[in-house]
Parts: sequence; C-alpha cells; structure tokens
Amino acid sequence: MELFTERNGMRKSVEKTEIITVDMYGLLFDCCKKYYDNIAWKYPKECPDGSGCCGLDLQMFNSYMKFEVPNLYRNSFGNIDKPDLFFSESEEYDQYALLDFIEYVYANCKDISKSEWHKYFGHNDFSFSDTKEAAEAFKREINRIFEKTGLLYMFTDEGEIERVIENNVLSESIQQNVEQIKEDGLQELINEAIEKHKSPYPQENKEAVEKIWDAFERMKTYYTNLDKKASATKIVNDISGGNTSFIELFNAEFKALTDIGNNYRIRHHETNKVDITDLRHYDYFFNRCLSLIALAIQYLK
Repeated sequence: MELFTERNGMRKSVEKTEIITVDMYGLLFDCCKKYYDNIAWKYPKECPDGSGCCGLDLQMFNSYMKFEVPNLYRNSFGNIDKPDLFFSESEEYDQYALLDFIEYVYANCKDISKSEWHKYFGHNDFSFSDTKEAAEAFKREINRIFEKTGLLYMFTDEGEIERVIENNVLSESIQQNVEQIKEDGLQELINEAIEKHKSPYPQENKEAVEKIWDAFERMKTYYTNLDKKASATKIVNDISGGNTSFIELFNAEFKALTDIGNNYRIRHHETNKVDITDLRHYDYFFNRCLSLIALAIQYLK
C-alpha cells in the first residue's frame, strides 16, 4: 500500500545505509518476537497437565542464545532484547549479531499445525509441522523492513542475509560464466570471493578482496603448458582479438591490478603496504578486479 505522499512523489527518499540504528534494531527484533511461537517447538514451555508445548520457554531460550548468538544485545535482566528509548550512545550493540538472530529464527521457524485454547491454564497448546509458510512470511516481513528503512540488506531464498551493493559489477550472468570455468581452483576462488563480497560482515568483505586477487593471480597461470608471463600474454591477446590498442589497454590494466595487489594491504601484510581504512574502497577494489576477470574468463579455452 502506498500512502498519499508516496503516490504523489512528495515523500523524501529514504537514505540507504548498512548501519542498523536503535529504531531499526527495534523493528527487526520485534518482527523476530512475533514468530516466537513458531520456534517454541525447539524451546518448549510444557503445559502443566502434560498436553505438550504451550509456548516458548523464555528462560531456556535466553540460556541457549548465550551460545547460539553470544553477542546479541541483552537488557539489565540479562535477557535478549532491543535497546530501549533511553539507550545511551555510549552503550554498544552488535548489529551483526542481530542479523545472525534473524537467520536463526528463520532456520528454526515451523508452522503451527494445531493451536487449541486451554481454558483452565489460560494458554494455547501447540502442535507443529515441518512446513515453512510461517518462515517465508517472516522472511518477507524482514525484507519489507529492510526496504522501508533503507537498510542495504536482503534476506535470500536460502535463508541468508546478504548485502545489497549499489552500482555493483556482480551480476547473474557473471556468476553463470564462473560456473563454466574448467579449472576448478580458479572457479573455487572466484566463488568464495563472491560469497564473501555479498556477506553483511565487514571482515568478510575484506577477505573477498584478497580472494578475488588470488583468483586474478591464478588466472594468469591458466594455461599450464606456458609459464605465467606467457599464459597472461595469451589471455590478453585473446581478449583483444589481436587489436594493438586493446592489447596495450589490457596489458596496462593487468599491470595496474598486479601493482595494487602488491602495494596495498590486500594479499601482503608487510608494514610497508598501504592500509585500506575506508570499507567502501574494498568494494571499489573488488569491482575493479572482478570486471577484468569477468571479461577474461569468457575467452578462456
């Protein structure tokens, strides 16, 4: 449903961000709480008369979450919770632990096949099925919150949260071309780099750049009957179709990427390497290297 100001283009566009604010945290956490009955089969509160599960055992649930998602925010009573209205900026919460929690709820969300009101105790007794309608509804709600708040995340069909990267080089056609690579080691490195690049966790985004540079260096040695320099030369010539201008262009790009890998703290970590302190630069480096690899692998024989 679009409201009046949305229909008429009068509403200010939502700023896109990867930072989960206190308000956003609350919306996402409340959405998880809405499905607590659907995960009660795993942490069941037993009906006193032995009728089975009558809801989520919060004490058991909180105890297990110390080990399942240890960094999840907890209130002054030690229970998992959302930061309240008086949350101080000096306090901290781990937004990535919240993303773990969302994935955990989805993975353990079952449909309630039967719910009977137990008048004597004033609660419902539940039975569960292994179908996933509730889990899919939960995922849709989380994605709506991501979209509404401008959070650059997406809950995928695989039940994993990935980054939404604006102006990204990575496309479905590139991933399909990667699957056609005959050399298993090169394919594995590129796939690992792509998965880490999609991850919402900054450390994995850094590792993605290292992996894509490893893939770039391995690609240079694709033709095992040639030494590394000759193999790279053949790749450049095949991409260029013998056109001298393009040979010069792609030779320069191969060299530029090699220099970046050697001079910045990507694959090497000596003290004389240039530190990368802005996380957005990792996306730039990844996209630049992937662009060349994505082109080159179309010409590998």
